[in-house]
Amino acid sequence: MQGTAFAEPTVRVGGRWIALLVLADLAVWMGFFTPIQVLLPNQIQEIAPADKESMLGVVTALGAAAAVVVNPLAGALSDRTTSRFGRRHTWTLGGAILAALSLVLLSTQHTILGVALGWVAAQTCLNAMLATLTAAVPDRVPVEQRGAVSGWVGIPQVLGVVLGVVLVTALVTGTAPGYVALAVLVVLLPVPFVLFTPDDRISRADRPRFSLAGFWVSPRRHPDFAWAWITRFLVQLGNALGTLYLLYFLQDRVRVADPDTGVLILILVYTLALMATTVVAGRRSDRTGRRRVFVIWSGVVMAVAALLLAFWPTWPVAIVAAAILGAGYGVYQAVDAALITQVLPEATNRAKDLGVINIANSAPQVLGPALSAPIVVHLGGYPVLYVLTAVVTLLGSVFVQKIRSVP
Repeated sequence: MQGTAFAEPTVRVGGRWIALLVLADLAVWMGFFTPIQVLLPNQIQEIAPADKESMLGVVTALGAAAAVVVNPLAGALSDRTTSRFGRRHTWTLGGAILAALSLVLLSTQHTILGVALGWVAAQTCLNAMLATLTAAVPDRVPVEQRGAVSGWVGIPQVLGVVLGVVLVTALVTGTAPGYVALAVLVVLLPVPFVLFTPDDRISRADRPRFSLAGFWVSPRRHPDFAWAWITRFLVQLGNALGTLYLLYFLQDRVRVADPDTGVLILILVYTLALMATTVVAGRRSDRTGRRRVFVIWSGVVMAVAALLLAFWPTWPVAIVAAAILGAGYGVYQAVDAALITQVLPEATNRAKDLGVINIANSAPQVLGPALSAPIVVHLGGYPVLYVLTAVVTLLGSVFVQKIRSVP
């Protein structure tokens, strides 16, 4: 079993496998971003309208803190799972069921404490799903196909936002029904991937030893992994700074009459731009074998989008910025994800190591509110926030040059 589960894959995956993984990932990203973009801001605004910015920052930061712990832990446990159903699928389906129950619980909350606890529970379960689904790419996709597959897998991250926002603004009315409808999809969408794709088993004899010390990946021994983590952290910090208060930015700075619809329009523009670039860039990086140059230029493009919002906070400029940001992030999402799979330290700990990388996705959701809330309220407002977004994003993309083992 070890030879199968831990070997580098050599057989290209087909369109059916990719489509089912995309569907499962769609459930995760709808579960993550629909509450953050619409449901949580509206729910918190109803509970504490005078302190909505601060309270939203607290709730999202607590959820992200849970993700920082859960993602690598769930990944490590799945690396060591000896279930006859495979290492990953048990965690994917179990996480989906518990995440749905958490979202239903969240729909009934009428205090900030209740909302925070519900969101922490949902984040915990969704991150168990994310850890195992992320590991599917290095588990089953050969290196020369990973850019293209990562491009396809990157699409649900934004498509989930679009479909989720449409679901809770156009198809379902009200915060509580929105949570319930979202919960149903979070359970249903991963089922085909769990039922109809293979998942390698390992024996108890082949199971890697579990150790808390194993969560530390030495930058001295694995410098490329460390630089990949830093790059991802800074770009995602820029993303967190720039998107957390999007609804309030349109409402209070741009003065859009219907900010909920405004968010939906910007997300649609962003998604179309991302879908236009992500698979193309991933395939191009596969053909050339080069990853770093794509990451660098994607960061430059995303920084330009942030500066547009900083200095020209108008509705037409916001639409242009959304298109530019989507195009840049599409390239980044596909190519950086492929790059990271090439610097993982050990095949026996793929999900755990990707969980450590995912801390670079989650930790900015903790730090982002801590930085952005005082900036918006006290230290210059949205112009300063979006300039900082541009600087941080650009730094993250430039540091990818420190990675030496991947061209």
